[in-house]
Amino acid sequence: MNHYHEEDILGKAYDSRLARRLLKYLYPYRWTVATSIFLLLLVSGLQLVPPYLTKVAIDQYISTGDGGGLAHIALLFLLVLLFQFAVSFAQTYLMNWTGQRIMYDLRMQIFAHIQKLDMAYFDRNPIGRLITRMTTDVDVLNELFTAGVVSIFGDIFSLAGIVLVMLWLNWKLALVCFSVIPLLFIATMIFKIKVRGSYRWVRSCVAKINAFLQENITGMSVVQIFVEEKRKFHEFDERNSEHLRANLQSISYYAVFYPVVSMIGALATALILWYGGNQVLGQVLTLGSLVAFIQYSERFYKPISDLSEKFNILQSAMASSERIFRLLDTKPEIIPPAQPVRLQEIKGKIEFKNVSFAYKEDTPVLDAIDLTVIPGEKVAIVGATGAGKSTLINLLCRFYGGHTGDILIDGVDIQDLDLGLLRESIAVVLQDVFLFRGSIEENVRLWGKPISKQKVEEAARQVHAHRFVQDLAEGYATPLAERGVGLSVGQRQLLAFARALAHDPKILVLDEATSSVDTETELLIQDALNQLMKDRTCLIIAHRLSTIQNCDRIIVLHKGEIQEKGSHQELLKKRGIYYKLYQLQYKDQLIPREPADQLTG
Repeated sequence: MNHYHEEDILGKAYDSRLARRLLKYLYPYRWTVATSIFLLLLVSGLQLVPPYLTKVAIDQYISTGDGGGLAHIALLFLLVLLFQFAVSFAQTYLMNWTGQRIMYDLRMQIFAHIQKLDMAYFDRNPIGRLITRMTTDVDVLNELFTAGVVSIFGDIFSLAGIVLVMLWLNWKLALVCFSVIPLLFIATMIFKIKVRGSYRWVRSCVAKINAFLQENITGMSVVQIFVEEKRKFHEFDERNSEHLRANLQSISYYAVFYPVVSMIGALATALILWYGGNQVLGQVLTLGSLVAFIQYSERFYKPISDLSEKFNILQSAMASSERIFRLLDTKPEIIPPAQPVRLQEIKGKIEFKNVSFAYKEDTPVLDAIDLTVIPGEKVAIVGATGAGKSTLINLLCRFYGGHTGDILIDGVDIQDLDLGLLRESIAVVLQDVFLFRGSIEENVRLWGKPISKQKVEEAARQVHAHRFVQDLAEGYATPLAERGVGLSVGQRQLLAFARALAHDPKILVLDEATSSVDTETELLIQDALNQLMKDRTCLIIAHRLSTIQNCDRIIVLHKGEIQEKGSHQELLKKRGIYYKLYQLQYKDQLIPREPADQLTG
């Protein structure tokens, strides 16, 4: 429930620290913003003109029967409206253009920062939360920049202009009109408090729905195989119904607030008619001034209701910016060296010197590991689940930081090596192969260093992937769906082998790479693996001991420590942990069978 609570954070309606950081994103577009503010102020000023022209038309031309002058006023009125439309269009376009550019910049900054974060961060944070930062929260900030910050200037300027004009026309009538402002203030404060709670509830409901959908769509096969559709449907109905109630509550507050504002405005109009009408009858006020007052009062209450809406935009923007900046302020644990060592050539020597590591404090996963792998050596790492096999690979690739001891490649600490060079020198083939959207050729090449189509096809031939690729309608140009849906597990793993071979790494890591491959496919790729491992340093993590019997050395990990080392035959003779693992996997072959005649007799 913690991630629901984080989506629920609202904080203050205005935080100067966050506001200063947000304003930095406006700086590259400061001249566009300045132009937009100027145009907005011009629009606000133009809004004051039509009521005054109405007053002039009534007092100077209608009352005197001057049709020619009235035509001129009507034409001027039309020109003012057209000019106001043109200025409003330019201002709206410029501000929305700026908002879209800021959204682009912010999303690029977030994505670039996410790519620098270590794997531990992704272990702690749900994917849905990170997606929300780049989508929903950034959209909220766009609304702030386009309809919030700048528009507030326009509303305030409009209010100030209307107040000054009304006081200039007739200060007594203006005070009568302003007498209802306390009622409007009370209504706005109540609305603000109610909507804030409603907004919090809606955000929490959205977070619950997103989390539920992400979990259940990902695990749809489990839901269906255990016939859980009906129960999951009811669970979703509960969350969806809560979201509906939260939105209906929010709608009800808006449905009350805006009519209340209109009613207060109507009350102000009634007071103007009563008091101003008596002044007109007493010839203290002209009819044109009375009509202008009514029009100004209508314009007076609209910015006030708009400002209450801007408060909600500002509040949600502060909450979203706080979440975004919390992400951007997260410091990566894996920091590239300031002056990296760039070796002329990676030969592939790997050394672990007294390496210890724990994902959580007081729960060590590796304890004082000492291991040296010479260039070109094939070393297998075996052990029970949780022994620390994959952790060794994660540390070698610098996916995690915080280990003690030293990890070296060709005598250089990996923390001093150029991070890009380090990872380019290592190819990792996992049990769960990840394929991206794109063609088969693109998934083998991976958009990195230039690899010719000929080399892609040659790599596919060596691992026996070429045959099934050629059988596809578009061959290597065949587009793949998300995660390679449509290909079998074996086909995806063959493509992973082709990918590794095409990139020609000096260090090859096979992490349970053949555990999901059927026996026939395993036989097909066994000779390809021999070619792939030739002249390369290889670390092979495997549960299936049949795949590692020909390795130069086998390392047995147990509870984070190296318990045994040696070749396959040497470890069997020791009758230790490796021997027990071997017995467990091949117990059917090891148990002597009785002759058939004895069994039938």
